[in-house]
Amino acid sequence: MAITNGYATLSQVKAAIGIANADTVDDALLEMAVESASRQIDSYTERYFYNAGTAVKIFAPLDNFVCATEDFITLSKVETSEDGESWDTEWSASDWQAEPLNGRSGGLVTSYTQIRAVEDYLFPYRQGEATARLTGVWGWSSVPIAITQATIILASRIFKRLDSPLGIISGELGSIRVGYRLDPDVQHLIEPYRKFSAA
Repeated sequence: MAITNGYATLSQVKAAIGIANADTVDDALLEMAVESASRQIDSYTERYFYNAGTAVKIFAPLDNFVCATEDFITLSKVETSEDGESWDTEWSASDWQAEPLNGRSGGLVTSYTQIRAVEDYLFPYRQGEATARLTGVWGWSSVPIAITQATIILASRIFKRLDSPLGIISGELGSIRVGYRLDPDVQHLIEPYRKFSAA
């Protein structure tokens, strides 16, 4: 299988485990581990770190001034609906600003996560009703290095877990039960990117 939207490469994980690139025996399992680790990070952080391409999405503004969105790289069109039935107002680029400003939050480079009304229009606000329609490129333009590192650690762990199918590893010091919690180093690396949903 090929890795789809993985946050680390097969070569990176093989290097971490100590498998030569020329050794392709376990490539399919390693690729599965990378993709599984990447999706587990998506689930924990409640966001994804790949470029998902261009799409049209609808959102419910938080109030008349701010509309929270999924992570986006750029927006090409912002529209709102006054009556909840038709997208009757198209905003110009000067009517809104992408935030966080300068694409940084908490000292980290990030994608944009909301837009703010700054000129001629306000967002129609009707308590959870989707009145904003945005066309743009969604996701992240590049994977943060901490996310790649976490993926390498987690994918390596998932792959090595195959050596303990019953959850027990035996060695010189005896038998040890494998824990199922998120690896603390992985958690430390990805925690700053975690998005907390209001629901």
